[in-house]
Amino acid sequence: MRPTPGIEQRRILNTAIPGPRSAELHTRKGAAVSGGVSTGLPVYVERAGGGILVDVDGNQLIDFGSGIAVTTVGNSAPRVVERVQAQVADFTHTCFMVTPYAEYIEVAEALNELTPGDHEKRSALFNSGAEAVENAVKIARSFTGRPAIVAFDHAYHGRTNLTMALTAKNMPYKHRFGPFASEIYRVPAAYPYRWPTGPDTCADEAFELLVSQLHAQVGEENTAAVIIEPIQGEGGFIVPPPGYVERVANWCRANDILLIADEIQTGFCRTGDWFASEHERIVPDLITTAKGIAGGLPLAGVTGRAEVMDAVHGGGLGGTYGGNPVACAAALGAIETMKADDLARRARDIEALVVPRLRRLADKHPAIGDVRGRGAMLAIELVTGPGPAKTPDPALTAKVNQACHAAGLVTLTAGTYGNVLRFLPPLSIPEELLTEGLDILEQAFTESV
Repeated sequence: MRPTPGIEQRRILNTAIPGPRSAELHTRKGAAVSGGVSTGLPVYVERAGGGILVDVDGNQLIDFGSGIAVTTVGNSAPRVVERVQAQVADFTHTCFMVTPYAEYIEVAEALNELTPGDHEKRSALFNSGAEAVENAVKIARSFTGRPAIVAFDHAYHGRTNLTMALTAKNMPYKHRFGPFASEIYRVPAAYPYRWPTGPDTCADEAFELLVSQLHAQVGEENTAAVIIEPIQGEGGFIVPPPGYVERVANWCRANDILLIADEIQTGFCRTGDWFASEHERIVPDLITTAKGIAGGLPLAGVTGRAEVMDAVHGGGLGGTYGGNPVACAAALGAIETMKADDLARRARDIEALVVPRLRRLADKHPAIGDVRGRGAMLAIELVTGPGPAKTPDPALTAKVNQACHAAGLVTLTAGTYGNVLRFLPPLSIPEELLTEGLDILEQAFTESV
């Protein structure tokens, strides 16, 4: 990795977390920003790079969150910064639908090249992951002429009205925001740790339930698409059992149902491949991307089979800011960094370092019921009580999370039951910071359990 200029890659705690200047800003936030916009860790950042966040009090925190899997190449990655600075100097916006520009085309070409499959593809660019998912649904319905979309338990696909309908969790995403979009149907997710008859039967039984419920409740001939996260993100980093996703893909193809892979959190080297679909040996009809695509700038995409993407009438896709030239420049810099630094391999190296430490931690603390994930998308699920009850323990999860924050480690929670700690370090993080962060996590368990 090219070094991040000016930010020493070490943890420094000058004050309590949060410090006095952060506390002052947080008071101002309360007076200026909607209370519906919450903050997990009220530490206000003024600089960041590599694996470090520098706050306004001069504290340097180790970053195990990457802005929720966004700064995969690190904050202020040099190639991203260089391309963005050059683009800002040229122009910031024209609207691609009015007077287009080459950067949009270059990002679309990169997505067509990098996403799974060697078939002819097309891409369209948007602003956010939710917007990409919503447009993928529009495209699927336009191509098939069918209304129904099938999603899974524990799924998360966004916060717009349609994507809230696809999302499985009520609080905080859906509570009191309905009614939601229609023709959305839900089937059980293949969740090995919590499958009633055990992980060994999960793939077969979950697949049989999908087929039988969809046939009975929806009808294959009414179904436009099945949307699936190859690893479920906000639902708790749920890794499906081997072969399950491939069986779903094959069944969709046999029934002329499109498969949409939501790779917004898993994409762009995060799981040790460019896209998690590669590990599952599937070629989605449509794939949605965002988060890690542009080094922190707002950009998203839908990429798919040319005949599917071109089925939409002219003017049916677009938006004022979609594929903004500055965001496109950032994406080109981020993709260049991923290629030059082989960040897919780096994600696998992170897994090799972190997973054994998490498993040793689980051996010491029975509250850790499951260690799972892939690449640099890893998690532990916390439970309470002896034996096989697997009762979720969101209180302990919050306690450990807060202890990590107080010690200068940025961690995130997740999971339908609020009992998952997830780890999403930037792939630019130095190994010594990974090790120190894991030491802090271990100490947080010692203090909290």
